[in-house]
Amino acid sequence: MMIRFTLLAAAVLGLGWSLAAAPLTLPADEAEGWGTIHGQVVFAGATLPVAEPLQVNKDQDHCLSKGTLFDDTWIVNKGNKGVRNVVVFLQPDAGQALPVHPSLKEPSSKEVVLDQPCCRFEPRVLAMRSDQKLLAKNPAPVAHNVVIAGLTNSKNTQLAPGTEAAFELLPENNAIGLSCGAHPWMKGKLWVFAHPYFAVTDADGKFEIKNAPAGARNLVLWHEAVGWVGGKGRKGVPLTVPAGGTADAGTFEVKP
Repeated sequence: MMIRFTLLAAAVLGLGWSLAAAPLTLPADEAEGWGTIHGQVVFAGATLPVAEPLQVNKDQDHCLSKGTLFDDTWIVNKGNKGVRNVVVFLQPDAGQALPVHPSLKEPSSKEVVLDQPCCRFEPRVLAMRSDQKLLAKNPAPVAHNVVIAGLTNSKNTQLAPGTEAAFELLPENNAIGLSCGAHPWMKGKLWVFAHPYFAVTDADGKFEIKNAPAGARNLVLWHEAVGWVGGKGRKGVPLTVPAGGTADAGTFEVKP
């Protein structure tokens, strides 16, 4: 894989970043103000990726009822080359926890929904806080089998037609695999964080993290097809969040 990125000059000074997981028991110190982080991820390849049809060999009457299913590992906006489903988050330094804005002490929703209306996960990539529950739904007329495979989290739950199941999950420092034991083409990724400072890029490849603690921070980006964006292995991008202002992380370019 080959990845490169461009940043504002102020965002790239200093290379001493870390992706070590923060202990959940550490109290967060008060931040000296709060700010916003935004940026964009775009596809840098000369040719946009082409989605290939999936091999749907079971429950075809239902699974193909709305048309052919395609591999959506890459979702790229044809107009601006924005890359969807890139997970972006702040990573605390080793042995520290991020200060949390008072308005974010509690999640805005107690549940994050993973739907399966027609033999695919919607959304394919999602992120949540560890104080939220993952609500897996099966509105379909066929049974699904939700498999959650992480280093810490491991679940395998049968979902009969028209049922749902809620999962309490622990934070992990890497992506968690999602699959369906009944339909092997169904794939997804899940991130569980111990803090609220994360986002998933939208249809334009853009992201925004509000009420982030001011000061020097480490911004990490991850895409399912290439892994860590912005360097070899687990590396974050250092940037400074201004109190009461906005940190423009710049434009990240990614390609296979």
